[in-house]
Amino acid sequence: MAGMSRWLLERRLSQTASRLNDLRLELAQLEEQLAVVADEAADHELRALVSETPLAGHEATEARRQASALTRHRDHLVSSIVELEQRQDEMLDSLGSVR
Repeated sequence: MAGMSRWLLERRLSQTASRLNDLRLELAQLEEQLAVVADEAADHELRALVSETPLAGHEATEARRQASALTRHRDHLVSSIVELEQRQDEMLDSLGSVR
């Protein structure tokens, strides 16, 4: 990044900041959704234990899968945010050395 001009660095920093903002918003929304889905999955688990029917077991399995998929997506978002924050820090460091 040392060879980048100042305007290009500033442009990329702006794009990175915007992307970080979008990802953080998506993460907040996903965490709310995950809380609801995880509660539903726990309810389905309890119903499956009490009723011991194949349908209740299937519903519990599906609810667990959905919660698991949302958890994986959340983990991916967190990882993307950390990566972008590191890139942003590198660009800020480079910006300090570019005149």
